[in-house]
Amino acid sequence: MKKYIVELLGTMFLVFAVGNAVISNNPLAAIAIGLMLMVMIFAGGHISGGHFNPAVTVAVWLRGKCDKKDVIPYILCQIVGAVIAAVVVKFLRGAGSGGAEFVLGKVIVAELLGTFALAWVVLNVATAKGTSGNSFYGAAIGMTVTAGAFAVGDISGAVFNPAVAIGAVGMGLIKVKFLWVYLVVGPVAGAIAAKLFKATAED
Repeated sequence: MKKYIVELLGTMFLVFAVGNAVISNNPLAAIAIGLMLMVMIFAGGHISGGHFNPAVTVAVWLRGKCDKKDVIPYILCQIVGAVIAAVVVKFLRGAGSGGAEFVLGKVIVAELLGTFALAWVVLNVATAKGTSGNSFYGAAIGMTVTAGAFAVGDISGAVFNPAVAIGAVGMGLIKVKFLWVYLVVGPVAGAIAAKLFKATAED
């Protein structure tokens, strides 16, 4: 139960940072979001693994470092955390404007590559034998999200996370008719990352 609570709280604060930073048009939104992810991973990674993202949970499970029985509870807790955050952000700031112009092909490519990069980094810094016991994994993961947000935030919103996508719909940052893209692309990218990790890892 402890790890499920951690997954809920970590995802909640991640989405809380996303919503407040984006709706307020903070020019440092990408940095704020990456920092929040980093500190939540440092806070809860030793308990739950600090996934806070269904795509990451899929990747870590396929890699063999997440019990099958935890996959669905993790994802449900991540979604609940995202929804709670969306409610709080809407109370504090109202709803967003629906996000940037949506071009399906560009969004798919941006989200596929961004989510792959995130899952790839997670697998290599948090689950690999060669980086076992390191103290930088949270920073590496958070900075991956920050870099991705700067790179493709104007194309896809740089969501890289199906739970964040659900929260973003609730906060008015993504139109509900586009939600399916994020729900499909994220886990696919995580699965690809896991496949390539297993093909290249030393363990």
